[in-house]
Amino acid sequence: MISAWATQAIGRLDEERERAGATPLREFPLPAGWGVRLLLKDESAQPTGSLKHRLARALFHDAIIAGRISEGTTVVEATGGAMATAQAYFARLLGLPYVAVMPKKSSGAEVERLGGTCRYVDPPLAIYEEARRLADRVKGHCLDHYAAAAAVDWHGGSLAEELFEQVAECPRWIVVGAGTGATSAALGRHLRDRGLPGRLAVVDPENSAYFPGWAYGTPDYTTGMPSRIEGIGRPRVEPGFAADVVDLVVPVPDAASVAAARRVCEATGLAVGPATGTNLWGALELIGRMRAEDVRGDVVTVIGDAHPRHLSTCHDDAWAKGKGLDWEPHAARLARVLDHGESW
Repeated sequence: MISAWATQAIGRLDEERERAGATPLREFPLPAGWGVRLLLKDESAQPTGSLKHRLARALFHDAIIAGRISEGTTVVEATGGAMATAQAYFARLLGLPYVAVMPKKSSGAEVERLGGTCRYVDPPLAIYEEARRLADRVKGHCLDHYAAAAAVDWHGGSLAEELFEQVAECPRWIVVGAGTGATSAALGRHLRDRGLPGRLAVVDPENSAYFPGWAYGTPDYTTGMPSRIEGIGRPRVEPGFAADVVDLVVPVPDAASVAAARRVCEATGLAVGPATGTNLWGALELIGRMRAEDVRGDVVTVIGDAHPRHLSTCHDDAWAKGKGLDWEPHAARLARVLDHGESW
């Protein structure tokens, strides 16, 4: 039997979802006459500013329903960035202690602002074992979002359900990146469960295991190298990635992601991160195929990371040069296609 506290906590999560409302669809400008619309689902409008907000809510919901989180439980996670921020937000909403275990060079300022605690660990890969040890020591719960994403119940709050309520017709393509793989899995299953004609593409940065794992049909593929694109790409294929519902995986050079992020900022005024750039580049590649085949319709991708901090990273020339990312040839290609109508 579910406790009174759990009933109240689930109610708070549901109320928060209602308050947050639907995130907007923004049209990205394409040349007239292409017969294609490119729509950007702006997940940066979430209360914590990223696509991770939905998954964090679902993780707390599932853990409470299953009895893994109860009143006063210390919630622990091995993560940083947007996921840590979103989890800290929900822990504060529910009055729960929260600890993010993250690599030593990470910044936990947003987590601490939301009342959470950060524990910094070196080497970076030690964060997972440290999070599990800490959760055991304090008799708390380690969310382990990479493992939990494979089975999480979105409880009416998925990107897929909301997106298909906003569009009049099914898009030709939906294009997303993959971190845990949960979002692409939810979208792909939605398309297939309802027999919709749209197709799902996952874009993948350099060093990530998703493209080679999908191409070779190897679900345990590993690269052993971290992605340079914050929020997407993994050195291994995570359990939440459902390869069987993905129609295409598109590898995208990291420098192209930087160039495309700058193009999104020019078009929308939003200081998006390189993961949004990866999405745009992949979407434009697919639109190029549609044009070549004289196919018309909509393509939808995601703004999942708009934040002013990106002005000092992928939008800064010195930062890009320091990372060895020569974005200018890719920016020139975008200009030829978008400004002059050349083929992709």
